Parts: sequence; structure tokens; C-alpha cells
Amino acid sequence: MDKSTYVRSMFDGIAHRYDLMNTLMTLGQHQAVRRAAARLAQPPRDGLALDLATGTGDFAAALHEIEPTCRVVGVDFALEMMRLGQTKYRGDVSFAAGDMLRLPLPNDQFDRIVNGFVLRNVSDVRVAFAEMFRVLKPGGRAVSLEITEPRTPVWRDVFALYFDHAMPRIGGWLSGRPDAYRYLPQSVHDFLAPEAVADLMREIGFREVSFHREMLGTMAVYVGAK
Repeated sequence: MDKSTYVRSMFDGIAHRYDLMNTLMTLGQHQAVRRAAARLAQPPRDGLALDLATGTGDFAAALHEIEPTCRVVGVDFALEMMRLGQTKYRGDVSFAAGDMLRLPLPNDQFDRIVNGFVLRNVSDVRVAFAEMFRVLKPGGRAVSLEITEPRTPVWRDVFALYFDHAMPRIGGWLSGRPDAYRYLPQSVHDFLAPEAVADLMREIGFREVSFHREMLGTMAVYVGAK
């Protein structure tokens, strides 16, 4: 089974517990981090924004909350996740099926593009950023939010104890999919360092690229302009 097929199946399988697990894993802070990242995106008045791998729509809803006149489209290939999102955010977010590595969208379409906790799940990060760049309007802004390993030695060890051992057990028990919550920490360990992600964005063509860490260094927010 290739990575895309596995990831789609995994998220559809844990959709019924996804929001609960996000709350538990982040001690209730995941929505605050999304709102902070949405503010960095600066959704424009009467603009058009795209949330890639939207899941249950929380990042898309955060954009709409910040600027209610900005129309937000959430795209994902995990249909069960989006079905839950449709019941949560009726009318605030438009949902559409699609693969972020092959977006069925024209060039230069969106004022803002965001995504949360997806970069380490795609089979080709370079293609993911290239597709974002392609459908972003000139002058538009892209914001990506991703889990990363903290750098502070003592905190890094504490985080690893929770993230690598306690969280997979809790997630597996609550979701009935222990494989999904064993995959999660491994995907973070296997992913690029934040500096390498920023360099890749620059190679694709993004300007004014920056990143900063949130939640004691366990999450990174990447920003770039076209």
C-alpha cells in the first residue's frame, strides 16, 4: 500500500475520534495554535482562501472567523473527515474532495493558502509546495502548521516520553486504530527539520519565507509569499 492510500484510509478510520484526540494531545491548545496561524495568513476582505487537507475544517473555520467576508474552501481526500466538518461548520466553509499533490484547480486562484499537520503525511513535500505555489495568486500568502521536535534537551526528553509512548497508547485505545497513533510520532521523527522546510519553500519560489515555533517548540508555523 502506498503512502497516500494508507494516509487516506488511516484518517477516515480515526475521523470519529480525531477532534477529541487533537484536544487531548495538545491539552486543548490546538485551536489556539490554528487561530494564531490563521492570523499570520491575514485573510483579506472579500478574498478567497484554500485550506489543504482540511480534515474536519478547523483551520478553514479559523480563517473565516478572523475575516468573515473571506470565502474559504477546504480540500481533502479523506471524505469521512470532511463529512464531520460539514456538520460542524454548516455554511462557513465549502468542502471539496481533492488530493493536494494534484489539485483540480487553475493557476493563480487563491489569495491565501493554509494547511495544518499534513506536510509530513504527503509522499512528496516538494510537489505539495509546488502545487500551493501554482494555485496561489501573485502577492498571495501561504501558511503551513506542522508538528516538530523541540530543541531544548530536557523538554525534548519529556516530550518524547509522552509523544512516543503515552500518546500512541491513549490514541490507539480511544480510536481503535493503534497503528494510526504509532504512525504519528514516527512521521514527525522522519520529517524535515524546520530549516529544511523553509529552504524548500524558497527553492519552489516562495518569497519572504520565515518560520517560528509554537507550544514550547513542538509546532512550527511556516509563512511564505508568492
